[in-house]
Amino acid sequence: MYSKLLEKLLTEVTDRDAQGIARALGSLVSRGSISPGEKLPPIRAVASELGVSTSTVADAWSRMRSHGLIDTDRRRGTTVRALPKSGRSRYWRVPMDPGTLTLDLSTGTPDPLLLPKIEPILEKIHSNLEVTSYLDPPVLPALAEQLHKQWPYEPPALAVIDGANDGLDRIIRSVVRLGDVVIVEDPTYPLLLDILDLAGAEIVGVPLDNEGPDLAVVAEAMKRQPVAMVIQTGAHNPTGLSLTQARADALARLLVGNQTILIEDNHAGATADRSGVSAGLLIPDQVFRVHSFSKTYGPDLRIAAMSGPVAGIKEIEERRQLGPGWTSRLIQRVLVEMLQNPEVDEQIAISSREYQRRRESLTLALAERGILVGESHGLNIWVPVAREQLATVGLAAQGIGVAPGEPFRVHSTDEHLRVTSAYVRGNFDEVAHTIARVSNIDGSR
Repeated sequence: MYSKLLEKLLTEVTDRDAQGIARALGSLVSRGSISPGEKLPPIRAVASELGVSTSTVADAWSRMRSHGLIDTDRRRGTTVRALPKSGRSRYWRVPMDPGTLTLDLSTGTPDPLLLPKIEPILEKIHSNLEVTSYLDPPVLPALAEQLHKQWPYEPPALAVIDGANDGLDRIIRSVVRLGDVVIVEDPTYPLLLDILDLAGAEIVGVPLDNEGPDLAVVAEAMKRQPVAMVIQTGAHNPTGLSLTQARADALARLLVGNQTILIEDNHAGATADRSGVSAGLLIPDQVFRVHSFSKTYGPDLRIAAMSGPVAGIKEIEERRQLGPGWTSRLIQRVLVEMLQNPEVDEQIAISSREYQRRRESLTLALAERGILVGESHGLNIWVPVAREQLATVGLAAQGIGVAPGEPFRVHSTDEHLRVTSAYVRGNFDEVAHTIARVSNIDGSR
């Protein structure tokens, strides 16, 4: 029954050591010559046909298993896993084409007019710039000191990366293998779903309530033995919900005693009302936490901090040495100066209050027209509609860009628009009226 597969493998193998056999099998899988779910021959049979020892084939199989290409089960034997999906990006289906609309509320980004002024900071450091070495520590000591002061718990290890997305990508590439189960919120950030798709993860979505992920659904999903769970701690994108500390503690208790890693995405930084909430207070060695400074201090800084288990951070930093090496220490220096500057603190406080005013003003105007959004924080609101695609097109025709809900959803089917309230600087009644007018469009009419 294995003769055809063995024949393919014999034809493909050029080097009959463990690496050569693994490379040959991997090539067959990637080309589709061996289908997902197909059962591999017993190690003894492969060894006999190739004229090598069973330990050599076992080593090759182990290498394939570590890369997530095969799976071994006592009942089913060793089978080929499905390759990661490709060509399907949710992230790039979210924003509208820039510059094409009068009012673009599709971006999910901060208002540039509310970001701290960076010119005084650059002037301050201009006279005291230092040329650093390739061998200098990847994190400036002054920045490490600031991070320790503001972290919600004592981090086992810290790293600085190029934004929240960079941090999520590096953690997932380190933790997740092909076929692994990963729990996420439903809805959640589209780019996270794209990263997990590329990693070949099996994504399990859990719904949200006013405090965070639904505990009963999480407990049921934990029976699947997930390798990781990814949550947003504040100003959830797209819903605007924020995790409570009570819910974070309850999640931590669910994870105690198993191997599941919790990845906390604090992408909103100081724009979130509960940015210090974390399960790391109870399980610091089981949590990777990413804290972005981009939405608060400026997207062009492209900088975030990351904490996690000592071994996990070390592995990520060692792999990073093969590429960019470290986040620019010049950018780190700018961030240090901004973190220590009272005027910047005041600008951020003013911006946070203004985001709150805009969000609450638009939410109230929508409620007066029968559209209930609920409590939200940060830059976005999650608006229920009858037909999101028709509503998106209808609003675009009125010069308003919004993001359809579909790229954010995992299993849920309720239709929504993500509206970036941060960009509604005025005319709240007019914007709410336009949204309300298209929100009940029925596709059957």
